[in-house]
Amino acid sequence: MSEDKEAQEDELLALASIYDEEVFHRAESAQGGEIQLCLELPPDFKVVVKGEKQMEYDVCFLPPLVLNFELPPDYPSTSSPLFTLSSKWMTRAQMSALCRRLDELWEENQGSVILFTWIQLLKEEALDFLGIKSPLEVIRGGSKAGGERRKTDPAAAALQCESHSENVEEKKKEVKKEKPEPQLSSSSQLDPRTVLLMDPRADLLPQLLDFDEAQRQRVFDGKVFCCGICFVEKLGSNCLCFKECQHVYCKACMTEYFQIQIRDGNVQCLNCPEPKCTSVATPLQVKQLVDEELFARYDRLLLQSSLDLMADVVYCPRQSCGTAVMVEPDTTMGICSACQYAFCTLCKLGYHGLSNCKIPAEDLRNLRDEYLSATAEGQKFMEQRFGKRVIQKAVEESFTRDWLNENCKCCPRCGTNIQTLPRRGSRRRRCLLERRGGLTLAQYLTAICSI
Repeated sequence: MSEDKEAQEDELLALASIYDEEVFHRAESAQGGEIQLCLELPPDFKVVVKGEKQMEYDVCFLPPLVLNFELPPDYPSTSSPLFTLSSKWMTRAQMSALCRRLDELWEENQGSVILFTWIQLLKEEALDFLGIKSPLEVIRGGSKAGGERRKTDPAAAALQCESHSENVEEKKKEVKKEKPEPQLSSSSQLDPRTVLLMDPRADLLPQLLDFDEAQRQRVFDGKVFCCGICFVEKLGSNCLCFKECQHVYCKACMTEYFQIQIRDGNVQCLNCPEPKCTSVATPLQVKQLVDEELFARYDRLLLQSSLDLMADVVYCPRQSCGTAVMVEPDTTMGICSACQYAFCTLCKLGYHGLSNCKIPAEDLRNLRDEYLSATAEGQKFMEQRFGKRVIQKAVEESFTRDWLNENCKCCPRCGTNIQTLPRRGSRRRRCLLERRGGLTLAQYLTAICSI
């Protein structure tokens, strides 16, 4: 085995021992491989999205910078490794600058293995070298600004040394005078070894946030936490962390807690067990801990409770249906999409057009109490809903009924109301019919009723 071949094998074995398979993958058919490098971000690194509303997101990880390489037979004695750089979020101009820096490192260390040096540079120094600082601006895919940014990025990278357009024109004239056939310098060209892994028209932000969340979960799974309920230390992979408050409990305790709450119908109470904490478990977290039947119940009750809070959603009044119905604004008609029943959203009876809602006689007293206790706006709405005459009738009949109950007695046989008057000099009421002798009260009342 030649010295170059032996040096290559030693370097590849060293990389395999340093990095796990998710970071370094060795090629099977050639002397090469792929390295995915997550750049080290400073604390409190943010991603900002500019548009109608500027939004900031805290991120701890960005999608990896991918280095694909192949070692030629005369590496490291003579030739440099063949490589490409690819990324989802870096521009080709930025990656071209990194390619040139890798070439410079090879020139400085020619004859020695270079891959580990390259990796350290890309992982630890790339952000400072490119001048990338927090907040990192992200242009949403498909936006006009995004299209302009993509068009201007290469030009901006090519002319990064010139600060004014006049200086650029002057330098171009000087070059023309000195050289009749001008050529672009290497610093103004996009390196063909750079690859953009994402369609420029696609939306980059969701992919950045998804990757950051996945990497955070991976770090969380490898740590040890003490459950706040059973006080047993467990790996993060066996624990649940509430997103808002970051309180951690083991999955066994939370599974039992979720099951009890869902069976009792308290789907809005799947909050953090910490006293006075208002953080709520996400549906995905609930799905991971309970079986399919319980999650289906949780999902149904959560949807129903959410619909109950929506002013433009009512339920079909048919007992055999009960489907949720969306109601158009400024209308009282609902049409069930399941049974095609058209109904009034106020009284829940068949739709009656512009006619006032009909109310059963037994509900008149409740209507009066509701009307008298309502605000001026509420009284106006009830008058529009039931009609002013119906409201007036309900109030009058309700007061009449109260007066009869207080001042009258009913005939024991026919139930006719007979007014009773108070005795003179006494607060006790007595019936006028008590003066009639020879007949019992019941007989006299019956005689009066038969007149």
